[in-house]
Amino acid sequence: RPSWLANSSLAVYNPSQPMPVILYLGEHKVLKQRVFALVITFLVLLGSGCTQAGGSRAAQAAEDYLRALAAKDADRIAALSCAQWEPDARLEVDSFQAVDVRLENLACEETGQEDSTTLVVCHGKLVATYNNEDQEIDLSSRTYQIVSQDGEYLVCGYR
Repeated sequence: RPSWLANSSLAVYNPSQPMPVILYLGEHKVLKQRVFALVITFLVLLGSGCTQAGGSRAAQAAEDYLRALAAKDADRIAALSCAQWEPDARLEVDSFQAVDVRLENLACEETGQEDSTTLVVCHGKLVATYNNEDQEIDLSSRTYQIVSQDGEYLVCGYR
């Protein structure tokens, strides 16, 4: 083993395993800091890529909308809806005023794109309780239409 590699390598050769990449950083503090910064940057980008794939902004908008619906928050629903859908969204909130509402196992995902509209399907249930009787609404029966307006993702109906 060369003397310049004696105490500075990040990997050690093991003949029973594939040859590792040996990265000599030695006494070069600046190089160590740059490699560390690159590794951290890579991990952050990798993590944000996973978040984007698993939970897009459009899917998050649908989840926020459903949470506001379960909370019967008409103002929040209006803020999460496009102008065309707002009256229907408020009507939807009104329809739950006489019952207790909860969400179970909510998870939304993008399923496609039509022109400038992102299609989102949610899984889970919206459970409405009245007089100790539960009525379950399967969320996967609706495809939410999400539009981007001024950088905001808004619910603009469902089918």
